[in-house]
Amino acid sequence: MTHTPPTRRRFQQLLALAPLAAWLVHRPASAHGEKHQSGAAAAPVVKEQKPWGIAAETREAKRSIEIRMSDNMLFTPSHLDVREGETLRLRAVNRGKMLHEIVIGTPEELQAHAEIMKKHPDMEHDEPYMAHVPAGQRSDITWTFNRAGDFEFACLLPGHFDAGMRGTIRVTPLA
Repeated sequence: MTHTPPTRRRFQQLLALAPLAAWLVHRPASAHGEKHQSGAAAAPVVKEQKPWGIAAETREAKRSIEIRMSDNMLFTPSHLDVREGETLRLRAVNRGKMLHEIVIGTPEELQAHAEIMKKHPDMEHDEPYMAHVPAGQRSDITWTFNRAGDFEFACLLPGHFDAGMRGTIRVTPLA
């Protein structure tokens, strides 16, 4: 067995990580980082149509719903009824002592994302349909539910989703 000096071994380790570092620097932002808000004007909302709706500006919300999160891995309320075309401000309030999040999506997308989060728990995200909420804090998602159907919201942090931290959204079609 040959002995590699510590400085050379460290250099080899860093060299092995170079492709990962390059990918992280050049990849588009994906979505779980905490949204930092300051006194500066908020950046314009990126409006990309999703099967469960599209992001909206805060001023467009006609109704606000407070969704409480707790360390017993529950959302309260755990079900929302929405009319197609309605824009809501979902105010996620973390009453627990640990970080939680709220992510809106289809059941299939949330399940797939929860599996990815198990493998990459420190993944950073910044999508308008997601919000990280530190203990004792709150965060808002403003969303237009412009597609009828049954959707969900969940905390996808490892262990939280599997513990049942999810809720349902029923978007009823316009008459």
